[in-house]
Amino acid sequence: MNVLERLSLNQETTRYWAMPDLVAGCVAAGVRGVGLWRQQVGAFGLAETAKLVRDNGLAVTSLCRGGFFTAAEPAARAEALEDNRRALDEAATLGTDVLVLVCGGLPEGSRDLDGARARVVDALGELAPYAAGRGVRLAIEPLHPMFCSDRAVVSTLDQALTMAENFPADRVGVMVDAYHVWWDPQVYAQIARAGERILGYQVADWITPLPAGVLTGRGMIGDGCVDFRRLRAAVDAAGYRGPIEVEIFNEDIWALPGEQVLAQLVERFPGLV
Repeated sequence: MNVLERLSLNQETTRYWAMPDLVAGCVAAGVRGVGLWRQQVGAFGLAETAKLVRDNGLAVTSLCRGGFFTAAEPAARAEALEDNRRALDEAATLGTDVLVLVCGGLPEGSRDLDGARARVVDALGELAPYAAGRGVRLAIEPLHPMFCSDRAVVSTLDQALTMAENFPADRVGVMVDAYHVWWDPQVYAQIARAGERILGYQVADWITPLPAGVLTGRGMIGDGCVDFRRLRAAVDAAGYRGPIEVEIFNEDIWALPGEQVLAQLVERFPGLV
C-alpha cells in the first residue's frame, strides 16, 4: 500500500473545521480516513456523523477519547465507567473498532501514583468485556511524562503494555503516538513487544522551544525533531498495517483554513512518514 493511502486526518488537527467541511475536504484531497472526537461528534449529532462519513466512503480510524479512570471516590469512578460505556457505544455506531484512552492523572491532592495506576487496570477489567461485546478495542495511549499529574499516569509504552497484557490482545492494546513516545530510549524494543496490540499510530512533531501552552505545543510534521519514518518502520515491522493519523494540537495551525492544513499534510506526509 502507498503510504499516502494510510493517511488519516485526526479531527483535532483542524479543530474549527465543521464536520461537513472536514468530510468534504478529506474526500476532495483523497484522504480516506478520519479520527473523530466525541465532543465534535456530539455537537453535530452521532447518527448524523455516522451517516455522513459512511455516505462519503470514509473510515473512522479511531474515536477519542475514553479514559480518566483514576478517581478514588466510588461515585466518580462509577460515573467514569458509565461515560466510557457510552464512548464504546458511540464508537460502534461510528463504525470504528478503536477507542483511544487517555487514562487520567492524579486525583486532586493525591501523590499516590501506584494507586492511580492500579485503578486504571481495574477500570480496564470492568470495560474490556463490554468493549468486546460492541466490537471495539481499548487503546491505551501513553502520554509524555509532563502530562502525568493531570492527564495520564501512563507515560511509556512499557507501562501501557504491562497494563494491556492483563487482557486478551483483541480487547486491549496501545496507541503509539510519536509526539508522546519519541524520546523514550526503550521505544523501539517496546514497539516490537507490542506486536498485535498496536491499535494505531499517530504523528505530530516535537518543536523547540515548546509554545507557552504545553497542551497545544504539537508541531506540523516536518517542523520538529521526531523521526516518524523510523517509528513507522518499527510499527510496520511489529505487524501494524493500519491507518496513520495526524493529530496536531496547535493554536496557529487551528487558525489556518482546513484546506490549507490538509494540503500541507498531503504534501509532506509521503516524504516524512
